Order: sequence, then structure tokens, then C-alpha cells
Amino acid sequence: MTHPVSRTILLLDIERFSDRDDVEQAYLRRMLYDVTDRALETAGIDETLRTRADRGDSVMELIDANAPVTALLRALLTEVPVQLRAMNRMASRSAQMRLRGVVAGGYVAVDDLAGWVGSDLNHACRLLDAALLRAALRERPDDFALCVSDSVYQGVVRHDHPGVPAADFHQVTVGTKNGPLTAWLHGPVPAAGEDHRERGAGEAPGGSGDRPAPATPAAPGTTGDTGDTGDTEDTRNRPAPAAHRGAPAPGPVLDVNGGSVSFGGGYVAGDQHGVSGGRVTGDVVMGSKTDGDRS
Repeated sequence: MTHPVSRTILLLDIERFSDRDDVEQAYLRRMLYDVTDRALETAGIDETLRTRADRGDSVMELIDANAPVTALLRALLTEVPVQLRAMNRMASRSAQMRLRGVVAGGYVAVDDLAGWVGSDLNHACRLLDAALLRAALRERPDDFALCVSDSVYQGVVRHDHPGVPAADFHQVTVGTKNGPLTAWLHGPVPAAGEDHRERGAGEAPGGSGDRPAPATPAAPGTTGDTGDTGDTEDTRNRPAPAAHRGAPAPGPVLDVNGGSVSFGGGYVAGDQHGVSGGRVTGDVVMGSKTDGDRS
């Protein structure tokens, strides 16, 4: 095994990769490599300063410790969301790509089988797979969620370099099988107590990528409202009730039991049959006419 050397660790992972078929997965892998290469080129990190490992649905980059981490973070926060937005606008729903990202630092060695080993690398992988980071991505409109290790935050982010605003990073504790890890999440932190497990393929996608579509809020006084409005039933999506006297209703039925309903123009008195789309019962005022104004 080689001697451990200091490296900046970059991990990028495709959300819900296993839900796609082989053709879609091959396309997404090509796009992942393209996004990664462009981000690193924007940061001024060429191929001589990095070593790549393929992890199937994710990519791992070991970057020379002399490469500027500030430039890397700026590229991740600006270039990657722009690339994803442009790509997903032109892609079908199944070909859209959303990414989780981690930037960490530490010591990595190469073993006799050309594999990378090191506890700092293991911690970075734990952050990438954390349920909290998965939950954060589901809430992101930019199709990208980034987390940095505590060492990267303390050494770089907290100093508020241009393009890397420290105020946008929030401290989180990520539970792993090796114990809790302190990290810093860019953007809002998912609500405490929320189910942070990744959702299944049956969730309805919405917007760019495969975010679950938001539920339509119930109107006040209907089922699903959190106010104290009683047990009023939600009738917005109910089929039309059967017509009066047992006859089937061909469409919506308007019942007027006393009083009047204004529509604007004309006057209708008594039960009316043959009204397009349904049947009207009772007196209906259309406009400002009254009983004494009938013609």
C-alpha cells in the first residue's frame, strides 16, 4: 500500500439511478461525466491534478491538495446547477438527472489492488449516502444538493470567500453506522422529524427530475384542512349525484331550495328540465330581475 497523501475528495451521485432502465442509465452516466468535467474545468482543475474512480451511479474524484478548494466550491454552487437545468429542460422525464454532492478533505492511500482506502474517504462516502442529504435534494429546485465535511467548512467555507457564502451553509449531524458525523449542508435543512428515507419509484414525479409532486392543499372546511371546521366532506372531485325522483343525472345538478341565485341576465321560474349539462330546480334569477319584472 502507498503512503497516505492529502487529497480533496469530490463525490457526485445520481438520484434514483436504479429506477432507470439500461439505456437511461448509460445516458445518465455520460451526462454525469460531462457535468463533472465541466465543473472541474471551470474551477481550473485539469486532468493532471485529479484521479477518478467510477462507482456506477456516482463518480469519485481525488484532487491534488494544491488545487484551490474555493474555486471548486464556486463551480459546484454555480456551474453544476446551470448545467443540470439546461440539460433537464431538453430531456424526457426518465432521462433527467439530479445530483447529490460531497466535498471533503483528508488522507487517502492506494492499496495493492489499486483501490483507494482511508477513514476520511469512508466518512465522505457516508455523507454522500446520508438520508438527510437525500431529503435535502428532494426539496431543492436546482436539482443539486451539496454537503461539505467539517474540515472543509472550518478550513475554507467559514472564511466567507467570494462565491462561497458561509451563511448559506448550515451545520448538521449525520447518523451513520460508524456513529454521528458533523457536516455542513448548503441551503435549507430538512425539517426535524421528517422521513429522510429515499422515496420509491412509485412516487409521482413533478417539475425537473423525479421530485415527488406536491399534494394539492384542501380548501378550508374540507377533508384534509387542519382547522377546526367540523367534518365537512370534500366534494371537489365527487361525481355528480343522481337526479331527483330516481332519474340519472347526465351532469352536475344545481339545487335551489328557497332564495335565489344570480347569474346575470334573464329570469327562470319553477323547476326547469332539459337544461344543458343538468337540471335546475327552484327559482333562479339571472341579473337584477324580480318576480314583478317577469315579461
